[in-house]
Amino acid sequence: MKEHSSATVLERPAIPLGLSAGVWWGLLGVAAFSFTVPFTRVAVAGIPPLFIGSGRAVVAALLAAAALAVTRQRLPRRGTWLRLALVAGGVVAGFPLLTSYALTAVPAGHGAVVIALLPAATATAAVLRTGERPAAAFWVVMALGSLAAIAFAFLQSGGVGHLQWADLLLLGAVACAAVGYAEGGLLARELGSWQTIAWALVLAAPAMLVLAVASVLSQPPSATPVQWGAFGYLAVVSMFLGFVAWYRGLAIGPMAQVSQIQLLQPVLSIGWAALLLGEALTWTTLLGALAVILCAAAAVRVRLNRPAR
Repeated sequence: MKEHSSATVLERPAIPLGLSAGVWWGLLGVAAFSFTVPFTRVAVAGIPPLFIGSGRAVVAALLAAAALAVTRQRLPRRGTWLRLALVAGGVVAGFPLLTSYALTAVPAGHGAVVIALLPAATATAAVLRTGERPAAAFWVVMALGSLAAIAFAFLQSGGVGHLQWADLLLLGAVACAAVGYAEGGLLARELGSWQTIAWALVLAAPAMLVLAVASVLSQPPSATPVQWGAFGYLAVVSMFLGFVAWYRGLAIGPMAQVSQIQLLQPVLSIGWAALLLGEALTWTTLLGALAVILCAAAAVRVRLNRPAR
């Protein structure tokens, strides 16, 4: 297999430099993902959620296959395909489909609860999968950041309310993404960041194509150019380019710390919703955003203990 730049970075002994690079790549990925919720809300007004969740994966798979072919990437080893299937099931199929359906029933502010829970779920999955051993201070900061992000999202959506079927879909999406992020971050150290999401997209493409065709046959999309533009962003950036940066950040790591950058995502998402969709911003939004940003900054600066052998 060809040597990839991400693997080369990991071999360097300078841990502070690697951590800094991981944080910056993670920030770039989160910035790309932060448009996902508002653009999904735009697209779902004229495009069925099944087509949004599956069709964007098909478009991204075409781009991924072209990139793999042009760069003449070798096929992953046999045992790697099972791990790629885990990534594909989590972030290519599970998270997009579940959130697309959930956002037809709940507002964007309520949907931001998913993003608020993702850092804690991803950090837990990373610790269980990689053997990283964060210090006690990390878990304290993570808990505070998660509570701040959840409170921020609930304030934006008008209160906790009662549990409904959409909430169960959102919780399932969190679990899917956490597993996909953790396993994808590990695979990125072996295959490369963009190669990991590219192979996962190609692996999931046949199933996603069947779902997309079934959606078109049962309910043809009737969207405006703006709604198709939002779908295009979800396919090209949210489904492919954003993962290139995100998996590179997780691969450089430490994974548990880099995952906490995602605490910023609900803040950015609601900010974009206000700017692009005209949703109102209040003083609670500004205070909540400040609290979440401070917790995210503290989480990525807490040192990790030596990983378990």
